Amino acid sequence: MVELAIYPGSFDPPTFGHLDLVQRASNLFPRLVVAIGIHPSRNPTFSVDERLSLLETVCAPFANVEVDSFDGLLVEYARKINARVIVRGLRVQTDFEYELQIAHANADLAPELDTVFLPALTQHGFISGSLVREIARHGGDVSRYAPPAVCEAIATKFTSKS
Repeated sequence: MVELAIYPGSFDPPTFGHLDLVQRASNLFPRLVVAIGIHPSRNPTFSVDERLSLLETVCAPFANVEVDSFDGLLVEYARKINARVIVRGLRVQTDFEYELQIAHANADLAPELDTVFLPALTQHGFISGSLVREIARHGGDVSRYAPPAVCEAIATKFTSKS
């Protein structure tokens, strides 16, 4: 029995698509860590601390879900926390090709880890953090795509940038 799974991502910002995967993965595994990967080459809209806070808020209803961040290789972080499964979401075919390549690399680096793919529900299949940011950047309503706490943070972030 797998005790701990990890759902990694950038979560910039967390969306209803992310939250759907959190809910579904939390029903499949006794414990789930939602982990923000820190990538020095990226320039996220929200800081790691802001994303951690947002994820803690939106994941609060799930008693078996923890929120964390990591720097470096995902497989090393997974080993550190004794995770056995990596959960990844799939929206479109290009996601599958990319995610399969990463899953193969992770399996080569850490054969003890398995990757589980969860397809996005139809209503979330087109939602991405970049889509939400782009709509918000132009003053659009993102409440259909992100939880209220995230929408508030987005409104604050993009109002302060104007």
